[in-house]
Amino acid sequence: MRVGVPREIKPDEYRVGLTPAAVREYVAHGHEVLVEQGAGGGAGYADEAYVRAGAKIVPDAEAVFAGAEMIVKVKEPQAVEWARLTDKHILFTYLHLAPDPAQTEGLLASGCAAIAYETVTDDAGGLPLLAPMSEVAGRIAVFSAGETLLKHNGGMGLLISGVPGVPPARVCILGGGVVGANAAVMAAGLGAEVVIMERSIPRMRYIDDIFAGRVITRYSTYDSVEEEILKADVVIGAVLTPGAAAPKLVRREHLSKMKPGAVLVDVSIDQGGCFETSKPTTHKNPTYTVDGVVHYCVANMPGAAPRTSSEALGHATLPFGLKLADQGLDALKTNRHLAKGLNVLKGEITHPAVAEALNKPFKDAYGVWG
Repeated sequence: MRVGVPREIKPDEYRVGLTPAAVREYVAHGHEVLVEQGAGGGAGYADEAYVRAGAKIVPDAEAVFAGAEMIVKVKEPQAVEWARLTDKHILFTYLHLAPDPAQTEGLLASGCAAIAYETVTDDAGGLPLLAPMSEVAGRIAVFSAGETLLKHNGGMGLLISGVPGVPPARVCILGGGVVGANAAVMAAGLGAEVVIMERSIPRMRYIDDIFAGRVITRYSTYDSVEEEILKADVVIGAVLTPGAAAPKLVRREHLSKMKPGAVLVDVSIDQGGCFETSKPTTHKNPTYTVDGVVHYCVANMPGAAPRTSSEALGHATLPFGLKLADQGLDALKTNRHLAKGLNVLKGEITHPAVAEALNKPFKDAYGVWG
């Protein structure tokens, strides 16, 4: 199969769909890999490294899309990329369609098979292709919160770690999954007072065990969430329903009751955000303030660490990508976890949570295949 790697064009996005090491694996499997000139530059991978790995460098994205059967990316395709997709393409990338009707319509019109990293599953019920970026995002969220708390960045002027004799920041994390646990690792490591809100009692027991009591866990209800966010200096939104829009856990009415200069970091923003007042921001303009509360809602947080992120993502996606390249869409018929990643096929939405979120018809993929 001919596999294409275009340069990412979303603002402030420096990751790359395949590293040179991953390209070498595809080539070893007998596939041809087309890489857009400069695609890996933002992550520190020169074109020469891709050539040594066996890739062919092509001058622009148009050449990648025209020459490849499978497109491997990081972020969701932008409007100019929808127009280049056809019913001959397999698209393998993050999609986050639930809050993005425009992208969904673009993919449906293209006729492509669009497979979303964020809905591929594993035997443990996890999301293995989302996990590495959730780890990065959870850790970056704490660094970003600490910076945003500083007075010159609009925060209350609080040092997240405190100093001897002065208490640290109180960090409330909504969700104890991969993002939440990694945020807790960083926040607790910096000396912050950390509370995780979670609904899974087994997950709370696990968190309590691994943190040996250094992190407070609370069962998440409307009452407990409201109580904790009003006490918090930082609230990190880390909730996820696979394929669906994130639930709104912090409402506009809460903000005026929170501490002035408190910080909200919405890691769920790719799925629409878990704060009612969230809207996507960029690394260049990451924050805005509503009712005295500073919002940090960067939609591609891991893009700030493209070298780490590209390698971590590549390790997770490689086995699945090779299956697709080796077997084409037949890989979905033999691998139920990869099949869960199929969101769009031949102009139909094939993931039930995406269809429900967008109020669109759902069609089982096997019915589309006929």
